[in-house]
Amino acid sequence: MTQAKRLRRPPAGGYARGDETRQRIIDAAIQLFGEHGFDGASTRDIAAAAGVNAPALQYYFGNKQGLYKACAQYITDDLHARYAPSIKQANDALKNDAGIDALIEAYLCFQTVTLDSVVTQHHFSKGRLIGREMAGESPKVASEMLQQKIREPINKLVCALLARIMSARPNDTLVRIRMLTLKGMVLAFYYPPGACLDLLKWKEIDAEKGALIKAAVHEQTRTLLLSWHEAGKRPKALP
Repeated sequence: MTQAKRLRRPPAGGYARGDETRQRIIDAAIQLFGEHGFDGASTRDIAAAAGVNAPALQYYFGNKQGLYKACAQYITDDLHARYAPSIKQANDALKNDAGIDALIEAYLCFQTVTLDSVVTQHHFSKGRLIGREMAGESPKVASEMLQQKIREPINKLVCALLARIMSARPNDTLVRIRMLTLKGMVLAFYYPPGACLDLLKWKEIDAEKGALIKAAVHEQTRTLLLSWHEAGKRPKALP
């Protein structure tokens, strides 16, 4: 009599424990893939960091490639979940032909999610993993997944918001340039790591300092958006 094939997940009451173990492995893998790249992070070290034995990685993910893909999927799903309310707010504002205040608030909602990641420790290990991919030190799995499922649709939606605010077309070059300038205000606190801390003479960004950064960036963004809105209402000069 042949032995039944082993389940890849524990039955009944073991599901919660199995999910917790699987997530612990993914968290450890994201950290080590980010620090050492795909080739430099060994499954033995990942298992040790997750507090499991090496066969557990094969049990849950099949192999190292499967684990890396699971990390990429987790990063993408986590980011999509955090942006989901912003996506809904922007779509509602555009669909309902909302006024300028609602359009600006929809944009600021996107900016808040990004700033929340930038001014906390939440993004560091994930950012390093993606940075390794962009540097060619790891397979481009997470970066391509993020581009297709997060960046492209959000960029399209943000362009539509800015175009409505500016009374312009979403594919106008000026709309895209201004979208990049707004992103630049946030990236100043993200890259290169530690640069903003040196300039601000801070050792870290705690909750109070993070709130100060977000308030300042939001204020500047609102001022720019209102000025672009007013400029868009002016009659265009004839060529």
